[in-house]
Parts: sequence; structure tokens; C-alpha cells
Amino acid sequence: MVSGKAILSRPVTPRPTPWTDVPYGPHPDQVAEITVPDGASGPWPLVLLLHGGVWREPHDRVHVRPLAAALAATGVVVANVDYRRVDGAGGWPATFEDAAAATDALPRLVTAAGLAEVDPQAVVLVGHSAGGHLALWSALRHRLPAGAPGRRTTPPGVAGVVALGAVVALTEFHAASDDAPTVERLMGGSPADVPDRYRSADPARIGAPDCRTILVHGTDDEAVPVATVRDYAAAHPGVVELVELPATGHFPVIDPTSTAWPAVRAAVHRAAGRDRGA
Repeated sequence: MVSGKAILSRPVTPRPTPWTDVPYGPHPDQVAEITVPDGASGPWPLVLLLHGGVWREPHDRVHVRPLAAALAATGVVVANVDYRRVDGAGGWPATFEDAAAATDALPRLVTAAGLAEVDPQAVVLVGHSAGGHLALWSALRHRLPAGAPGRRTTPPGVAGVVALGAVVALTEFHAASDDAPTVERLMGGSPADVPDRYRSADPARIGAPDCRTILVHGTDDEAVPVATVRDYAAAHPGVVELVELPATGHFPVIDPTSTAWPAVRAAVHRAAGRDRGA
């Protein structure tokens, strides 16, 4: 395990912005923007926010900055996480290794950088679309087979997952989506070509979550049909909560000015065990 002190040998980078860059690895994409609530004294819940963009360059953390700022204003520390992506330095296994490393390292790195006191019992993975896939996957790594990238022998230290418009069934997404070629570049082949990889990367094939898991999904989602998350929730009754948003598409769930925002805000605080903060 790499210590927080060792990772921070790559400098924390303050900016004239509402966030501070904290690296969790040596590659330029292995960085998170940390936003701390005004007057924060802690301990505070920590949101690890994984952006979407079909796992691809050039989509990065920039487009979810408004969501990160809005969540921080509700009384949580937010780490807006970037990771290596397809058509850049990512793909199998780098993209998955980054999601795992960020999940495991950032709670202690935020504290080590002196930015805020994080409540280790209130760490929540929040991801949109492809980032929702990575958030779900990262919380399930103790269920992976031996030798799989990111595998843990114990559950990750997260209180919950909030998956927004998420790809919960990677194999099915490959079969039904126009983005199947990107999935193949992510995985290094189709499900027929590399079946073991899909078994280790598809949340729908890995097993039931152990932490509180909330799926927030629009009924009019044009990128990830709501039927896929209904199936996932039905497969894990009593464990996975589905919040359906009528007449809502794929992107309003990351827009704090949209009608989806109250449901997203409430889901994050429920997952952190801080319902009163919603």
C-alpha cells in the first residue's frame, strides 16, 4: 500500500479557485479537486465524485465542477476525481486501477494535506454515467476474483454509493448502446473476446453491494435506459434503492439548477448517514 505521505511527494497544488488539487498517483490524470465547505471544521462527510463521459478523452472532471460546488455547499467535502481514460492513458486495467486507488487513498490524503477533517464513516462514492459504473465497481472490489485489478480482501471503507444515470450492467450496455466500440476500447475487446474481464468489471455480474446503494435515474434517460437500473435494483431487493425521476434525461442529474437536484442532494446525504443535512 502506498502511504498518503508518499503520494503527496507530488505537490498539492493550490489555485485561485474554489478547490485545491490533490494527486493520488504520479500520472497527471490521477488527481482530484478538493472543495471544502465554508467554515469547515469537521469531521465532515467526503464525497468522491467520479465524472462520466463514456470513459473517454477528452471528457474530464471540468463538466461536473458545478455539481461539486453545489454538494460542498450542503456541508460535505467533495473530491472531484479524474482518472486515466480511453483514447488517452486509460483502458483496461488503468481506468479501474485509478478508481480503486482514488477510493482507497483520497480519504487519508485530504486529511494529510490539511484541507479538512474527514469522517471515515461517511465516505460516499458518487458517479455519473460511466463514472457511476466505476463508483459501483469500486465498492464491490472485495467480491472480485483473485488477480483482478483493484481487488481487495475486505470491503472498501465507504458508507454508500450514489449512482446517477449509471451504467450498472456493462455487458448489457455493450450489447445495446451505440457506444459499444468505446466499451471494447475500455475493456480491450468484446465480452466474447475477454469474458473474464467483463466478469470482473460489470457490477451486474459481480454480486450484491454491502454498503447503502442508491440509484438516481431519469425515466427519459436517452443514454442508459431506466430498465437496466430497474433490473439491477430488482436483483438486490432491500440493498439497492432506486429513485426514479419522471420526465428526466441523462444530464439533469448532474445539474444543480435542474429539478433533479433535490433528489440527488438528498440521496448523497442519505448514503453518508447524514439525512438531516439533505
